[in-house]
Amino acid sequence: MRIAVIDPALCKPRKCNHECVRVCPLNRTGTKTVWIDEEVNRAIIEENLCTGCGICVKKCPYKAIKIINLPEELEKDLVYRYGPNAFKLYRLPIPKKGMVVGIIGQNGVGKSTALRILAGEILPNMGDYGKEPEWREIIKFFRGSELQPYFEKLSRGEIRAVHKIQSVDKIPRYVKGVVGDILERIGEREHIEKIKRDLDLEKIWNRKMDQLSGGELQKVAIAAMALRDADIYLIDEPASYLDVKERLRVARLIRSLAAEDKYVVIVEHDLAVLDYTSDLVHIIYGEPGVYGIVSLPRGIRAGINTYLRGFLREENIRIRNEPIVFHLRPAPTEWKPEATLISWTRLIKKFNGFKLEVEPGEVHIGEVVGVLGPNGIGKTTFVKILAGILEPEEGRVETKKPVSISYKPQFLSEIKYEGSFRSFFIRETRKDPEDPYLKAEIIRPLRLEPLFDRDLSEMSGGELQRAMIAITLAKDADIYLLDEPMAYLDVEQRFAVAKIVKRLTEERQATTFVVEHDIIAQDFVSTSVMVFSGIPGREGHAYPPQGLKKGMNLFLKEVGVTFRRDPDTKRPRINKEGSWLDRYQREINEYYYVSHQSNIKED
Repeated sequence: MRIAVIDPALCKPRKCNHECVRVCPLNRTGTKTVWIDEEVNRAIIEENLCTGCGICVKKCPYKAIKIINLPEELEKDLVYRYGPNAFKLYRLPIPKKGMVVGIIGQNGVGKSTALRILAGEILPNMGDYGKEPEWREIIKFFRGSELQPYFEKLSRGEIRAVHKIQSVDKIPRYVKGVVGDILERIGEREHIEKIKRDLDLEKIWNRKMDQLSGGELQKVAIAAMALRDADIYLIDEPASYLDVKERLRVARLIRSLAAEDKYVVIVEHDLAVLDYTSDLVHIIYGEPGVYGIVSLPRGIRAGINTYLRGFLREENIRIRNEPIVFHLRPAPTEWKPEATLISWTRLIKKFNGFKLEVEPGEVHIGEVVGVLGPNGIGKTTFVKILAGILEPEEGRVETKKPVSISYKPQFLSEIKYEGSFRSFFIRETRKDPEDPYLKAEIIRPLRLEPLFDRDLSEMSGGELQRAMIAITLAKDADIYLLDEPMAYLDVEQRFAVAKIVKRLTEERQATTFVVEHDIIAQDFVSTSVMVFSGIPGREGHAYPPQGLKKGMNLFLKEVGVTFRRDPDTKRPRINKEGSWLDRYQREINEYYYVSHQSNIKED
């Protein structure tokens, strides 16, 4: 079975010489296999005739074509196709009553599509995109599976679904008014007060929707979802924009929905949150933008460990060439005085009623500093002081030699540029994206090659994030400042970024600051940790950089949560609140993990 997919955003028949049509061997013999459809303004490939030679894939100047061969027997599991030469989704996740079912996988492999199908927003067409599917055919297709009774109830209107969308930043375009008024129209007073407390919405209750930050919009969207009386809750990336403490609040709320004997399905890229929230997990694997295959359900621990290893034994499928490996005992680094690259005295910065105080500290050549703390506590302010964008009222930043700085801002909406990613990359870095070193070290690992001819304004959040990370790291600098680089990225991309940051920081004898809320990503990438605490929006206090274990322990104590290590993959896992291990670690003041815990199991 052959899948030929043409990306409509990359296919530009008015700008190319129709290479795909001219070089196709079957076209040359008179068999119409590839042609340009003037109505949709893009190329079309007849998959039943295509031999999969791959010549058109190589010759397309915009890298718009992908041709993949899959086992023929998989076609019987085809659930949905968007159109001719478009994405295919095979199989669906299975909701379970009273349980939270997680979904994990790369961006572009059909996670959001699966949620929309389970919500009834789009109907499975079984690959026949030319006609409107009927419920009778859908139920027959799923006959004998656990999804048959689910779709029968959905078709009769016996299941009410609520879908929390991924792009919460778009909500103010469609929902106007004051937060409290909007939520009070949705739920009962008693329920509203509980949700208001659980999500800490008091501070924004009287604010208008268009005045909210991304994290505040996320919490309002989750509150609105939880207030609705539904049978199934479909939640797409609930941790985006939120700090660690807020992520735990949201995770507890999601668990409470399942406790009411409801169906709950969640898509999440923060592995710690997914692990803490879910009972079961489906892995969706495939080729982004081409096809996605939903795996069998697994227990949450086994499922995440399988994903990290990159080999699905039951399906006999390898989804990654090498496993993602964590280290149990981060070795404390002893820095020599000559290794110090940058230092600062006690810093004070005040503005708009907010005060940030930073304790004296220093960082060293080859050091990756993870910056942790709640939203609105001054992390971005500190990074901007290092970048020279802001000046402190008291104190100064000192270097032993002149240093160059490369900075990736937190908010990508600040980037305004009309033109292609290629021209923007060249303008910002003064480097050729075809440079072999850049391609091998940054561009290929971040899968950016197909994006260079796309307009920057047309990129999705994840694409723009990868583009800006690449530009930041491609510059020759002594200090790299990355503010929330993991936002919008899937798990694979997060670990790809972490590996690149670690490698380039060491190779270039530079220093990197990474502001990030994903604990697992920070654990993987950081050499040391800088913790921010205080009262968000009023005052922040920054401790100096310290060893990974000591810094994480300080931060997690502030948050009030304990972590353990998985005995197989060594990844950090959140302890259940009140469990024996949670109580024990609090008692001995080891919030990060217990050094001798390989023989300790959580109850």
